[in-house]
Amino acid sequence: MSPLVTPVSATELRSDDSLATSLLALNNAHASELSWLTPEALAHLIRQAWRAWRIGEADALLIALDQTVDYDSPNYHWFRARYDRFIYVDRIVVAQSARGRGLARVLYEQLVRDAQAADHQRIVCEVNVDPPNPQSDAFHAALGFEPLATASIHGGTKTVRYLIKPLS
Repeated sequence: MSPLVTPVSATELRSDDSLATSLLALNNAHASELSWLTPEALAHLIRQAWRAWRIGEADALLIALDQTVDYDSPNYHWFRARYDRFIYVDRIVVAQSARGRGLARVLYEQLVRDAQAADHQRIVCEVNVDPPNPQSDAFHAALGFEPLATASIHGGTKTVRYLIKPLS
């Protein structure tokens, strides 16, 4: 694993208030692109994660789930209804002050390596179409993600594009 990438656990969040506060603030500063989390919801999500990593105290965060978790997300359920096995990137976020350093790419490269080592065939995610997130669209396209479909969620208040990255 890259020396920059550090696993995150729910136990660590319980024992390190500063880290828990920092990661929650990072997530919630980008709630329109991700989703708002309470401290309990963040800990629960990390507890279920196939992989949860950070870079720095809270420069970047990635949380990925596999197909086995009980997760109440319409996006996760969309993929679960279509694929028997997958790695779902629930959230990846980089702090404004840490952008332009390739941190999201480092996290994704580690995720691809781990997913391939575990014989997964695909990594999936969604990107907002409305409200738009053109930086994320461009980033995922550059990493080889391909569009699958779009969906209106949360009573039509948000539209997302579902993406897939086939793994060889």
